[in-house]
Amino acid sequence: MFNIANFNNKKDNDLPINDQIRVGEVMLIGPNGEQMGTKPLDFAKQIANAAGLDLVLMNPGNERPVAKIMDYNRFKYEKNKKQKEALKKQNAAIKELKEYRLSAKIDIGDFNTKAKNARDYLEKGHKIKVSIRFRGREMAHTEIGEDVLNRFAETLSEVSTVESKPKLDGRNMTMLLAPKSN
Repeated sequence: MFNIANFNNKKDNDLPINDQIRVGEVMLIGPNGEQMGTKPLDFAKQIANAAGLDLVLMNPGNERPVAKIMDYNRFKYEKNKKQKEALKKQNAAIKELKEYRLSAKIDIGDFNTKAKNARDYLEKGHKIKVSIRFRGREMAHTEIGEDVLNRFAETLSEVSTVESKPKLDGRNMTMLLAPKSN
């Protein structure tokens, strides 16, 4: 069956504004934060239109609804900006583990590039996992892969410490490097 509510463009976290407000009276807050008292909805809309701003219902579920006169788009923009900033700080606090995959037959250019990227990541304070996947006949010469991992750790020795030495697990050999603590 067709339901008009499914086609409403309003997101769940959006506040009702202007004609979306369905209450009789609101406790009105002016554009500068001054309290204007309890006013009928139509009167509050007229004041908002005269100011060229939106009437936003701040707490829709309350028995005494509070509406504020403001620029709603600016309010949403600043709210999103604060959320993104909080997320950045949260992500900076969480130390991540990044994996770098090498091969037993890695060329010196590729090796240096991965070492440089890993150095940047370690300097930010994150741990890294370095792994080599042995394919086919490479399994007969796992010592070559261990040498590559040890050389990688030696290259990064001034910014990192080896948290776990290279160990073989099936076809993968892994090693963990942690940043040096100052």
